[in-house]
Amino acid sequence: MDTVWLIGLCGGLLGLVVGSFLNVVIYRLPIMLERDWRHRCHETLGQEAQDAAPERFDLAKPRSRCPQCRHVITAMENIPVVSFVLQRGRCRHCGNPISMQYPLVEILTAVLSATVAIHFGWTPQAAAALLLTWGLVALSGIDFRTQLLPDIVTLPGLWLGLSLALFPVFASLQDSVIGAMAGYLSLWFVYQAFRLLTGKEGMGFGDFKLLALLGAWLGWQYLPTVVILSSVVGALFGISMIVFRGRDRSVPMPFGPFLAAAGWITMIWGEQMTAAYLRFSGIS
Repeated sequence: MDTVWLIGLCGGLLGLVVGSFLNVVIYRLPIMLERDWRHRCHETLGQEAQDAAPERFDLAKPRSRCPQCRHVITAMENIPVVSFVLQRGRCRHCGNPISMQYPLVEILTAVLSATVAIHFGWTPQAAAALLLTWGLVALSGIDFRTQLLPDIVTLPGLWLGLSLALFPVFASLQDSVIGAMAGYLSLWFVYQAFRLLTGKEGMGFGDFKLLALLGAWLGWQYLPTVVILSSVVGALFGISMIVFRGRDRSVPMPFGPFLAAAGWITMIWGEQMTAAYLRFSGIS
């Protein structure tokens, strides 16, 4: 087997396994955060929590269960994608349908991981890019479900990007620091301007932190590409949802997944896209 395809196969298989875990993160992390916020509110108000001794609930326990019949998912029922296909997308115990989120996240993570492995090969860049890829998938899934971009994911990702710039892996330390600052402040200014003009909040602070994260990883030079690409794709997606699905235009749409997708694409093909633009514009 060709070395490139072997690398891609290893990356894809690893992505399948990680994708299964990311499904747990996407579902459980918002619930964990909500419980923690509720507990802090009770402490601040001096009230005793109603669920003072709840069942342990984190990324490790309890074991995954069917949300309908509470059947505990066995190891054979939890094989990425394969179990979903063999069970025809239904719980083996009660027959209720399983959300398409689970195989889609696993397949998406596998494809993105294989692409990263093929693009970077056996290099430190590949290991770092895989971590970024998995973090972006988790953030996108959470944002789609809850319109939240948790600090517990974005802030460590931001600091990791700055730390990698010390070596550097993707960007120099100076470009990384400027990228983090410019990423946050650019969307912050857009947010403030939109609020002054309309009296409404156009996006959440999590979007600022996500763009800061991408700026720290990729450097400030790629921020315009990320912003333009995410805005175009987000606008097209939103228009399509309104025209073809009848989505109410007043219903807010998460912007994080489009930022994440644009950041990932820029990480892989940013240099080629920039070179193509310069050739097309006649600058070089």
